[in-house]
Amino acid sequence: MLTDDFGREVSGVRVSLTDRCNFDCVYCHNEGLGDTRGPMDPQDDEMSTDDVVRFLEVAAEFGVDAVKFTGGEPMLRQDLAEIIERTPDQMEVSLTTNGTFLPGRAEDLVDAGLERVNVSQDALDPEDFAAVTKSGAYEKVLEGVDAALEAGLDPVKLNMVVFEHTAGYVPEMVDHVAANDGLQLQLIEYMPELTGKPEWNIDIQRVHDWLAEQADEIEHREMHDRKRYWVSDGSTDAADAGPDAAGRGMVEIVDPVENPTFCANCHRVRVTHEGYLKGCLNRNDDLKTMGEMTKPEIREAFRDVVANRVPYYGEYMIQNDEGEWEINEKYIEEYAGA
Repeated sequence: MLTDDFGREVSGVRVSLTDRCNFDCVYCHNEGLGDTRGPMDPQDDEMSTDDVVRFLEVAAEFGVDAVKFTGGEPMLRQDLAEIIERTPDQMEVSLTTNGTFLPGRAEDLVDAGLERVNVSQDALDPEDFAAVTKSGAYEKVLEGVDAALEAGLDPVKLNMVVFEHTAGYVPEMVDHVAANDGLQLQLIEYMPELTGKPEWNIDIQRVHDWLAEQADEIEHREMHDRKRYWVSDGSTDAADAGPDAAGRGMVEIVDPVENPTFCANCHRVRVTHEGYLKGCLNRNDDLKTMGEMTKPEIREAFRDVVANRVPYYGEYMIQNDEGEWEINEKYIEEYAGA
C-alpha cells in the first residue's frame, strides 16, 4: 500500500464515472472540478469500461481495498453493472447516487457486487427538495431508497449537504432515519470555496453540538477520526437497546472545511471522469493524467499523485481580503522547500 510523505496510506479510491447528471443541485461542485456538467448523452471524454477496470486492477496492486463510484450521476453509465462486476474481488464497492435510477436496477447492481450505497436526499418535502436540486424527482428518490433496501443494501446512507438552504431540515431528517430501519444519515459540510457562495455557509459545530444533545450514544470512529451520533426515535426500548435496534438511527458528519484532523485521516485518491488522478478534492492544480491508460502509465501516475499530496488543504487554500479563496503561495514555497 502506498504511503504519502505524511504517513497516510492510500487504501481507497473515489472514481467519477461521468460529469453528467439529471439534477442541478445548487451546491454542486462536481468532485471539486466546478459545475462542468455537459449534455446528458454519453461523452467521448469519459473513461471507457476497460479504462476504469484497468485502473482498478492497478490500484489493487497497490493494496487499495475500497472503491466508491461517483459522478455526476454514475447510474447514467449503462455499463455500471459491468464495471462493478469486473472490479477486483479484494475491493469493497460502494456508490454515491441521487437514487432516481435505482428502481429496477438496484438488484442487478447488488448481484454484480455492489455492497453499499449513499443516496443524496437534502429534504423530506417535495418543494424544498426541488428548490435545492432543481429537480422534480422527489418521489423517484424515495422509490430509489426503497429499492436499495429491498435489494439488500444495508445500511443505506442518506447524504445531506448542510448549508443555509437545508440546515432547518436536519432535525426532521434525523427523526426520519431513526424511525426507518436500514437508513443512516451523513451530514456533509457545505464547501464554500468550491461553490463560490460563501454567504450560504453555516457553522457546522452548531450541528455537532445539537446532535450531542439529542444522542443517547456517541461513538468515536477511529478510521476517519469522526463521531457517530446514535439517536433514538423516543421509544424506551430503542434507547436502551444496541446500535441495530429498531427506532434508532446513526448520524455522522463529514466536516473537512478548515479541519486539519479530517485531512490527516484522508486515505483516498480521486479519479476524474476523464481519467485524471487527483490527490485532494480541493485541489485541481495537481491533476495527473494517466495517458493512454496503459498499466505502466497508470502505475507511474498513481505513485506521482500520492507523492504530491499535501497535508492539509486549509493551509494550502486561504481566503483573501475580499473573501475569495486562493492558493497560499507562502505555503507552497515552504512546502516545496521542505
